Amino acid sequence: MTITTIAVLLPCYNEEAAIARTVADFRAALPTATVYVYDNNSADGTMAVAQAAGAVVRRERVQGKGAVVRRMFADVDADIYVMADGDATYDAASAPALVARLLDEQLDMVVGARVHEADEAYRRGHQFGNALLTGMLARLFGRSFTDILSGYRVFSRRFVKSYPALSTGFEIETDISVHALELRMPVAEIETPYFARPEGSASKLNTYRDGWRILRTIVTLYRIERPLLFFGSVGAVLGLAALLLAIPLALTYAHTGLVPRFPTAIAATGLVILAALSFFAGLILDTVVRGRREVRRLAYLGLRAPGLP
Repeated sequence: MTITTIAVLLPCYNEEAAIARTVADFRAALPTATVYVYDNNSADGTMAVAQAAGAVVRRERVQGKGAVVRRMFADVDADIYVMADGDATYDAASAPALVARLLDEQLDMVVGARVHEADEAYRRGHQFGNALLTGMLARLFGRSFTDILSGYRVFSRRFVKSYPALSTGFEIETDISVHALELRMPVAEIETPYFARPEGSASKLNTYRDGWRILRTIVTLYRIERPLLFFGSVGAVLGLAALLLAIPLALTYAHTGLVPRFPTAIAATGLVILAALSFFAGLILDTVVRGRREVRRLAYLGLRAPGLP
């Protein structure tokens, strides 16, 4: 009988007040799992507390959650990966159900969709950004998750080892979701409780800064995943502007046979050229995106599905 190895991955930055409880909860929920804490240049005693709690502690010096996730996925070898935050906000007791769902249905990712237990646990600004991203991904890929920004996820080995992890900050959760949707992986969601941080623990999120990141992520996703739609829309705007400039010139020419406003005519011509270039750039990039998606799909298929002998 094959033994399934489970790794719990906890990226941390200044979580001295919560990391011991988080490690203890996951060790109790998954007794056979190895709990890894990856510290991201904490200025407090996070590393010492985590080690005392029984975790395998490592350090990633490149700042940013995305950099930590990239390092964890590269370094840790297991069959099943459980990723959560080290702030004791995610329900460790739900982990066995998430793992069981992944194995029973041979899934590649199960998302712990947050059901907040307190109003202060989940800010309204982040709820709005989450809903915005959810709708955008549903439009892009025809399906989505109810909680795009959840940091509580269970992965198969073939997900982790085929994921390039290019994001650097808190947009990593969105990037992970896009990777799964883009390759049409079998995925699922399970609702899990989401708690307020314990006393003495402070959130690293900033509503306005992270709201800007969400907006930038939306624009970037459209540009990267649907270049024909993105650059085609830019081309359509430029073409419309050229048309609005050209109509008065055409009317004047029809009445007088003259084109008196040469700068306007030159501007309209330039806008038409830019519109055509934008459209053809979208066509070319769309072909590139399809080729890249095929390469990623082949890398993903090179690994075995979870739960299979």
